Amino acid sequence: MASGTTRGGLIAAAVTVVCAVTVLAAPGTAWASPNPAPSASATPAPGTTPTAPTAPAPSKDLQAVRAQLDTLYHDAAVATDAYNAAEEAAKKQSAALVELARKIVKGRERLAELKTRAGAAAAAQYRTGGLPDEAHLLLSDDPQEFLDGTGRVLQGQKATKGLLAELTQTQQDLEQYAKDASVQWQKLEANRKAKAKAQKRIEQQIAAAEELESQLEKQEKERLAQLEQEAARQAQTAWLDTGVLKGAQGKATTQGAKAVRFATAQMGKPYEWGAEGPKTFDCSGLTSQAWAHAGVPVPRTSQEQWKQLPHVAVEDMRPGDLIIYFKDASHVALYVGDGTIVHAPRPGRTVTLAGAGSMPILGVVRPGA
Repeated sequence: MASGTTRGGLIAAAVTVVCAVTVLAAPGTAWASPNPAPSASATPAPGTTPTAPTAPAPSKDLQAVRAQLDTLYHDAAVATDAYNAAEEAAKKQSAALVELARKIVKGRERLAELKTRAGAAAAAQYRTGGLPDEAHLLLSDDPQEFLDGTGRVLQGQKATKGLLAELTQTQQDLEQYAKDASVQWQKLEANRKAKAKAQKRIEQQIAAAEELESQLEKQEKERLAQLEQEAARQAQTAWLDTGVLKGAQGKATTQGAKAVRFATAQMGKPYEWGAEGPKTFDCSGLTSQAWAHAGVPVPRTSQEQWKQLPHVAVEDMRPGDLIIYFKDASHVALYVGDGTIVHAPRPGRTVTLAGAGSMPILGVVRPGA
């Protein structure tokens, strides 16, 4: 049987667990930038004079800048998914730790009660002990009363054995709760470190992208935006030209329509990594909240949405379905119909509509299927 000091440590562990769980939650999420290659550079019209400038051609430098920005923001998106996954795991582990702490506290109270009862039973047996049963029978004035008392003693002995067995089981349960709490704590600590590492990576990539953009002149920024828009337009046109949507007549379910209404109502709200609303969103924060609003829980990250939700063919998608982008499933959007998505693009942007084919599609998943 474990010592009282060990048992006392369980209460301290329970208190520590409950207190520590409250400080491990931190705000935090997933994005990816359009990736299609831009169109070929156009040459300036002949006869252009300094007094009548035209928009500059997409120079190799701007193309390189755009490619570098895409890489930086994509890397931030991957790190964001890692952050969100660690945060979700930490939430579950925190809940498990709180439950274990409650069990430890309740078990300690039960153990104290059982020890009191066991002590009382032992004292009662001591008071009636000393002589063998034969002597009690010979000395008794009423043999029948002795026999009745013997039956009660046997019942008492049986109850005492049951009491001791329960006490032993309670002690064993407490030891197991403590072990489980230790395991969950280690997992929680590992996820805390994973979150911190992912957060650092996200912040580094976003800072590098912002620094790169800050070095551009106003005219270069405008031209860079034009390049991005043109690339997205060309990718969307090429996607539609494949005929992928011909004959697609899937209609949204009641829940899908609710998800679409929620997501489109968030248009104009800023992107923020790790955010699930109500004022800011990241890509998977928007899609998970849209479907939560429709009464269907979905995984928090774009990668887990891709892994866990049922897949459907692109040509069979309907409004409310989620389109997963890029080979690493680092971006997700909600399909609203007519070849259009609503999504939270990346840092510095807001929730907006875009062409469903403006980014490389990995596949389509369907919540609530």
